[in-house]
Amino acid sequence: MKSYFSRRRFLGSSATVAAAAIGGRAFAQRAPVHLLVGYPAGGATDVVARLVARNMAGFDTVLVENRAGAGGRIAVEAVSSAKGDGQTVVVTPDFPLTVFPHLYSKLRYDPLKDLLPVAMCGTSELAFSVGPAVPKEVSTVSEFMDWARRNPKLAMYASPSPGSTPHFTGVMLAGAAKTDLTHVAYKGGAQAIQDLLGGQVPVSINPVAEVLPHLASGRLRVQGTSGQARSRFLPDVPTFREAGYPGVVVQSWIGIFAPANTPEATLAVLEKSIGEALKTQAVVEGFAKLGMSVASVPRHRLAAIVREDLHRWASVVAASGFKVNE
Repeated sequence: MKSYFSRRRFLGSSATVAAAAIGGRAFAQRAPVHLLVGYPAGGATDVVARLVARNMAGFDTVLVENRAGAGGRIAVEAVSSAKGDGQTVVVTPDFPLTVFPHLYSKLRYDPLKDLLPVAMCGTSELAFSVGPAVPKEVSTVSEFMDWARRNPKLAMYASPSPGSTPHFTGVMLAGAAKTDLTHVAYKGGAQAIQDLLGGQVPVSINPVAEVLPHLASGRLRVQGTSGQARSRFLPDVPTFREAGYPGVVVQSWIGIFAPANTPEATLAVLEKSIGEALKTQAVVEGFAKLGMSVASVPRHRLAAIVREDLHRWASVVAASGFKVNE
């Protein structure tokens, strides 16, 4: 699915405009920029890409293109082998770059060699939610772990995707609690939440945004979140650290990456335009509706975050024994 957005006209007639100024630095109009998204339209990554695209200045056209499939790998692979001309970048959550390299034996890209960071867009915490399969008196994460040990046949948790950050957050949490939990993988957060509400699974770990619409019903109870501090969207819910699991801190993020052969000047232009977009009220408010916070960090810092997360998830994936031979 493709969606086109016309850039703002800064200097008069669209037939005669030759340059646009961002932060006092002028640069020529460029060919269309393609923001590739590895997930279907309407999901969080897709919505983030479209919000950013609508508010990027300095380009004639910014195109959002969905190349869904393989857990986001198709879009990342496409950009890793694309020309480094600034016309093709990928908008991706963290785990295709930080978890998948440890998971897939035949991954067709190297996140450190084949891609260059352009900008981080936003961050989100994960939510640990219980449904009607768990008794009401089980009100905390540690109480759930006690309950799971007493009910081993029900000791399971759902996640939106195998190999995702929520999947391995559950692995970390089970290890910290010294509790055996069986992972149940779904093809998306909506399906996982549906089965949670229906009592088919007792727990689901999802991005905060996926649970917010269900809180009013009372059938879903969030017992913990994964951030360093409490989520601003769930201020009354303790973190895993507060619940007694100080090592289980996970911050999910969505970032934009370009092919490894992209010139520094081109990266700087893209970074500047995206950074300005992230400051707009439309983007800030749009992200909030997704349960996300805007997080604009320098490219070199995003590169460091990718390396740090790669290192961190290596031991978690190895300890789980989970591998995909494809």
